[in-house]
Amino acid sequence: MNRADSFENVLNKAGALPWWKGAAIYQIYPRSFQDSNGDGIGDLPGITQRLPHVASLGVDAIWISPFFKSPMKDYGYDVSDYCDVDPIFGTLADFDALVERAHELGLKVLIDQVYSHTSDEHPWFAESRSDRTNPKNDWYVWADAKPDGSPPSNWQSVFGGPAWTWDARRGQYYLHNFLSSQPQINMHNREVQDAVLGVMRFWLDRGVDGFRIDALNFAMHDPDLRDNPPAPATDKPRTRPFDFQLKKHNMSHPDIPAFIERIRALTEEYDGIFTVAEVGGDEAEAEMKAFTQGETHLNSAYGFNFLYAEKLTPGAICAALAEWPDEEGVGWPSWAFENHDAPRAVSRWFAAGHRDAAARMKTTLLACLRGNIILYYGEELGLTQVDIPFDQLQDPEAIANWPLTLSRDGARTPMPWAASEAHGGFTKGEPWLPVGEENAARSVEAQEADDTSLLHHTRAMLDLRRANRALHHGAVTRCESVDGLFVIERDGEGQRVRCLFNLGTTPVAPPTDLTDGTVLASTNAADPANLPPFGALVIEL
Repeated sequence: MNRADSFENVLNKAGALPWWKGAAIYQIYPRSFQDSNGDGIGDLPGITQRLPHVASLGVDAIWISPFFKSPMKDYGYDVSDYCDVDPIFGTLADFDALVERAHELGLKVLIDQVYSHTSDEHPWFAESRSDRTNPKNDWYVWADAKPDGSPPSNWQSVFGGPAWTWDARRGQYYLHNFLSSQPQINMHNREVQDAVLGVMRFWLDRGVDGFRIDALNFAMHDPDLRDNPPAPATDKPRTRPFDFQLKKHNMSHPDIPAFIERIRALTEEYDGIFTVAEVGGDEAEAEMKAFTQGETHLNSAYGFNFLYAEKLTPGAICAALAEWPDEEGVGWPSWAFENHDAPRAVSRWFAAGHRDAAARMKTTLLACLRGNIILYYGEELGLTQVDIPFDQLQDPEAIANWPLTLSRDGARTPMPWAASEAHGGFTKGEPWLPVGEENAARSVEAQEADDTSLLHHTRAMLDLRRANRALHHGAVTRCESVDGLFVIERDGEGQRVRCLFNLGTTPVAPPTDLTDGTVLASTNAADPANLPPFGALVIEL
């Protein structure tokens, strides 16, 4: 059975499941995947060139981070034109060619949508800020100063400092939850919702298969502009003013699900469209459920359960899975261990001497989770966090909070394709960020030639997940620690699979009652039933 006739696609053809349920999705950060023109920045033709590698992994879809027109003050998450490609990435024709090639290879295409804010260079904002009477007067969040001239509320921005900036043109403050160059859209305004839905339709008509929606719970604020309460005391260091507050009023408004219903109504006009929201913050779990509940909201959501976790623990994994029981009306989760905003997981979770084994265990664990799984580019190679010196930092958040924050740049470094080529084969020019010596040695070229590499293991685990209905879409029936091992059991359509993990640094010999079954996968080929440090075993009961 080739990948185009995968288990998932067979189910889809039979009408049993939508294509996305249980899908493996590969996130591509376009600046860092492949540069086709030698300017040191990855682009859309570069992605198209490397799509055969992505398809060879056995994933179902790609998610491309923003490639839209932007001044790049937040590297694409500050959009100045939602319906065009930034010239550094290519053209709309390049995007169309990418979609066509992806579909030829059996890959769905998801794109990022940033609906909580735009760039301050967006034409909408230019008109809105011009005066208080223009047609887009209320398209952004504007408010008068307090009598003493101070901002309308105490809200703080994610990147540091007040979430309000004074604008002399209107004689008012505008809201920005992120950079001051990222003004907040007023999604309470029905006309703004219509415009955003028009953007979504533009890309649907170009053939995209779905959307990852950025920071969706920031889309609506409290119109009364009430102050946020202080956060409870904590032993953890606080590096930003944002961390001193509970974000009760600048985000997470209860009207957001009603807007989501409009999104779902639009996507239902097309076939097989998938929507997934990024949801972070104090109320993430409740909001993820509200955003995905029933058949009138988004298909899925993912939070920061693992993205910012400093340790990988059974308790955290079981707690996350327990939030999404296999029950009628409960939404479908998505999970990511890494992305463009978080340090590489192998560097966060594991000591240097154990990272190769731990990366294999981590990949096996991801394949055993119920929900969709998202792999970040290079995760199949075990890329580590690159230490970027201050004078090479690009990330505005890291620059503002240096050295008390782990730079996002360290997880955005170029993809190493060939260790034998300059800059890992990513570019013939000077890369926008260094590849990193350690990561260059983990190149696709080197791992393709090694049958025991993490790259080949990743393909095997994605094949395993696809071929076994219990892993692909079954329920979680057990999640606990037993005799020094972490155990997950999955049940689906008469199949029962047990996944065992050694999360420690000493070998564990599982009791026979845990290993009685048919071995589907093991990270210890010499002795499958004995789990070395960071070993994993998957058996069918």
